[in-house]
Amino acid sequence: MARPQAYVVILAGGSGSRLWPLSRSHRPKQLLAFAGERSLLQSTFDRVVPLVSAERVIVMTEQSHADGIREQLPELPAENVVVEPARRGTAGSLALAAALIARRDPNALMASVHSDAHIDDADEFRRTLDAAFTAADRTRQLVLMGIVPSSPSTQLGYIEAADVLEEVDGYPVRKVARFVEKPVLERARQFVSSGRHYWNPGVFVWRVDTILAEFGRLQPKIKALVTTIAGSDSDSGALAEIYPTVPIETIDVGIMEKSDKVAVVPARFGWSDIGSWSEIFDVLPRDADGHAGHGEHLSLGSRDTLVFSTSRPVATIGLSDIVVIETPDVVLVCPRDRAAEVKMLVERLALDPERSKLL
Repeated sequence: MARPQAYVVILAGGSGSRLWPLSRSHRPKQLLAFAGERSLLQSTFDRVVPLVSAERVIVMTEQSHADGIREQLPELPAENVVVEPARRGTAGSLALAAALIARRDPNALMASVHSDAHIDDADEFRRTLDAAFTAADRTRQLVLMGIVPSSPSTQLGYIEAADVLEEVDGYPVRKVARFVEKPVLERARQFVSSGRHYWNPGVFVWRVDTILAEFGRLQPKIKALVTTIAGSDSDSGALAEIYPTVPIETIDVGIMEKSDKVAVVPARFGWSDIGSWSEIFDVLPRDADGHAGHGEHLSLGSRDTLVFSTSRPVATIGLSDIVVIETPDVVLVCPRDRAAEVKMLVERLALDPERSKLL
């Protein structure tokens, strides 16, 4: 299934604060293994390399994560780990990646994937990605994958699809009518039953000339700056000098929601955004009492708990729907349905000079 002229960009710059205290600033969630031996980043790499060679996988990250990424992915050429000197949002990151790829091959195809998603059928993911590459090449559209919603989630963005443009290997390619961000529950229920709405997992596929042309039309300053960086020698200091001046913007707001050249390919594989401990619990196997996690857990009358133990046994009595995360310096305990609030706790710790060291 190897795909010539195709590149995959892995976005790996996030902090993973909602998975604290296991995810820390020096070792964020994408570098951690939650199921099996391979980290989320390594699992993402494993999913794409049968379709593209390691030489055509590029990781966009920040300085604090770079050494860990190089350690986990020794197959990558050194220049394929692009270290952004400042956080400027996904628009700048993907524009820079496209410009760097275009310097190698101006007719290349490019996919962008996140380093921290859970996908339960790697073969089907690759088939869908291959169809999206073909669709992007044929139609000159900015192509997204869309996940058929299994529930009326109010925490995810939705893609509303319009007419079918064409079919590629059994996958319909549909024009995108609009994007809707985190709807209220009643509207989310309507989306699930409509047959026209998909969750937006943030997987993009396009020709590099197509996306750079859209940047030139919709975000000309970003395009001008990243084109200058890509055209400079790697030791010129252009990246460190110019990139921090790139306007802060997301690819969704800066390009996708403004462009009239967007299409969606419905995906058939299972997908989950590994964004909180509750979502970790949802994708892990469970024992007879509904427990999931890692490490030694001693349970008496407890049910449906998530326990991650890194250095010592954890014992629970009579608990249900609880998250317990044990690390050598801090232990997190919270109801599973409040796991998303960990991010708020992390924000509070960041304001405390004495406790910020726990981040």
